[in-house]
Amino acid sequence: MTRPTNLLLTGGHAHDFAATAQVVADLLATKGVTTEITQSLEDAFARMTAGARFDLLTVAAVRFRMLPERYAPLRGAFAFEMDSTGRRAILDHLGRGGGLLALHTAPICFDDWPEWGAILGAAWDWDRSGHPPPLPSLVSMTGEAHPVTDGIDDFEVVDEIYHSLTVEPDVTPLAVSAYEGRPQPLVWTRTRGPARVAVDLLGHSRASLEHPVHATIVLRAALWALGRGDAEVSRSWVAPTGRHA
Repeated sequence: MTRPTNLLLTGGHAHDFAATAQVVADLLATKGVTTEITQSLEDAFARMTAGARFDLLTVAAVRFRMLPERYAPLRGAFAFEMDSTGRRAILDHLGRGGGLLALHTAPICFDDWPEWGAILGAAWDWDRSGHPPPLPSLVSMTGEAHPVTDGIDDFEVVDEIYHSLTVEPDVTPLAVSAYEGRPQPLVWTRTRGPARVAVDLLGHSRASLEHPVHATIVLRAALWALGRGDAEVSRSWVAPTGRHA
């Protein structure tokens, strides 16, 4: 039986992306998913438009135009413009029914492509969005029935809590955390034609992704995006010991 494949796009500033990407790849490997990790987005998109196929596309990067002046010293290394090749690669992947997993910084990416925010259901707003430094934060389940969060209780994790994103009106959060007394959506799912899209705005650090409850959500989100059945998704757990059910 062919193992499902995942292309994980990562890289950018202010995060240990090498470590966090490997945690995600190792987590998915426990369910038979083979992950290719790359920080070369241009090459990845070119390969996809040339015929490379993956069952899941994971975006766990912070690659955008870096227009604010404070990013000027970083532009040479990290600034990214989403050209027609990249747009076509993602749209074709989704059009074939390929899954999309968007982690943490994904809504910041591709800020010159408005459709990206429509695909995810949220986009960073440079006039409003932000986050406190990583702090112990309570993540609360909304009670919405979904296999990604079925049976999961509220938990505390040290992470960045994004706030004030531009969120599409049809987004139904599965998990939230409060910022200045207002719940901020953290986890949700949606569809794009035949494709499944799962979004998790947590995951700033390796420690967050290794938290057994958060790791369970990441694993389930990936499986759901891959089209696995509800029963398989909801019975997947990551134990405190690191073992995977």
